[in-house]
Amino acid sequence: MKMISTTTGSRSFSKFSLFIVLAAAAILICFSIPAESRNEGDHNQFLQCLSLRLQNDSHRISDVVYTPNDSSSSSSYWWVLRKSIHNLRFMLAPTARPQVIVTPLHESHIPAIVVCAKQNEMQIRTRSGGHDYEGLSYTSPVPFVIVDLFNLNHIDIDVERMTGWVQTGATNGQLYYAIGQKSNTIGFPAGSCPTVGVGGLFSGGGYGPLFRKYGLAADNIVDARMVDANGRMLDRKSMGKDVFWAIRGGGGASFGVITAWKIKLVTVPETVTIFSVSRTLQQNATELVHKWQYVAPFMSNDMLLAINVGTITVPSTGERTVQASFNSMFLGRIDQLLELLQQSFPELGVRREDCLEVSYIQAVLFFGGYNVLQSPELLTSRNPEVPSAIRATRFSFKAKTDYLHKPIPKSGIEGMWKLLLERAPDMAELLMVPYGGRMSDIPESAIPFPHRAGTLYKFQQLAHWIRPEESEASFRWVRSFYGYLTPFVSKSPRLGYLNYRDLDLGVNNGDKTSYREASKWGLRYYKSNFKRLVQVKTMIDPTNYFRNEQSIPVRRARKNY
Repeated sequence: MKMISTTTGSRSFSKFSLFIVLAAAAILICFSIPAESRNEGDHNQFLQCLSLRLQNDSHRISDVVYTPNDSSSSSSYWWVLRKSIHNLRFMLAPTARPQVIVTPLHESHIPAIVVCAKQNEMQIRTRSGGHDYEGLSYTSPVPFVIVDLFNLNHIDIDVERMTGWVQTGATNGQLYYAIGQKSNTIGFPAGSCPTVGVGGLFSGGGYGPLFRKYGLAADNIVDARMVDANGRMLDRKSMGKDVFWAIRGGGGASFGVITAWKIKLVTVPETVTIFSVSRTLQQNATELVHKWQYVAPFMSNDMLLAINVGTITVPSTGERTVQASFNSMFLGRIDQLLELLQQSFPELGVRREDCLEVSYIQAVLFFGGYNVLQSPELLTSRNPEVPSAIRATRFSFKAKTDYLHKPIPKSGIEGMWKLLLERAPDMAELLMVPYGGRMSDIPESAIPFPHRAGTLYKFQQLAHWIRPEESEASFRWVRSFYGYLTPFVSKSPRLGYLNYRDLDLGVNNGDKTSYREASKWGLRYYKSNFKRLVQVKTMIDPTNYFRNEQSIPVRRARKNY
């Protein structure tokens, strides 16, 4: 969840020049991809199978299928492949070369795609928004098909019943906009980045500005539609309680192709309050971040106070320093907010003029990186180009995540600042998001996502880079920082978040992965819920058709347990 630093939506890290360079780099990289690409294996039988199964459909197969070898669709193939790659380090990866991209126009197309791909021994990678941190939704070392769901983005909001159906290809922004068009006192606890697809977000958990009040997105799913490995279209009743449990936080790509979610809507006030205040080391940032750990997780459920940390250059001296931006949304008015802060965190020094009362949809714009006065319709764009929302959504990066169960001492925080200052300006950031509130009330076993009571906050570190030759040093830095945090973070196991996937934690051994092997990463994401996920996987997909480098494995010989 990326935060911004002022109520008008501008960043605190002075990244404008960086973003221009990143944009130029993105264009350069796109045009540097070779015009031809070949994967081993013949996909013609897959296309023939699909053509036969869709022959009675009103749309031609050419409307939904793209290949790199067909001259009539080659340019469209590359456009579709690139447009949803948000981590540019995968733009040149040789594994990012599907034999076929299918962009279904109706949910009824999905069963045929699954059956034909399975019959022809082609793996499926399902892409919703393309924000997968390790690119697993659009890369594979073996012949594969991308099922890109961006056309499946219909949203139906029922205000009277306080529910809605959202197709998997919709984005956070599209969902928020659709809800906002119906009512200004209704919301949903999805994520903060508008371009993230709901498919991956919901199936991995999904948190955002409302999660301390209402829990995760996955906590508020009441039904779903999914196509399994046999091509059956299932809903909550027909898939059964175990599968429905698994896909809400256990990663949908391990179990099938989820086509739509039924969500439970929540209430929000007509007026909420937002603020962002930044403090440098010279302005007591170390002490404030240290105190924040003791305060933010225990504030009112109506309050989210997160921190975004980076480095800036002090104009008067030209020296670099660390800057912590405290970003907040409060489900209430300014007077209530100021009273709360005066009681619990007066050291932060938030003033009335730092705060802004807005509608909830404007707060969504704020957390999305936009000016709150801009049109909410901007949220519907999958690739927004808004000059006043100085926000790079595409760059090369590596990220790692931790969960904290006790505060980091001041000396530990000072060591973090030292490492942060070793990175080039604007090439790294730290994100600290408090838990507590409703998250502490929901049992760890309610859904596969286990990070509940006892969690103070989530810590994410990201390293960005522009040129490919900078990648090695960037990986070294982010892994070094991760190593430094070891004494302060969760242990036995050291925990992570599926939606911030990290292949450093371990990868599967193809379709022969055992429970023991997969536990290296599985217990980190799911804790004790991992074993139940394996049982569900074995039941719904015993041949392990839906698999990737960190998919849930099937149960093998008893000795593996």
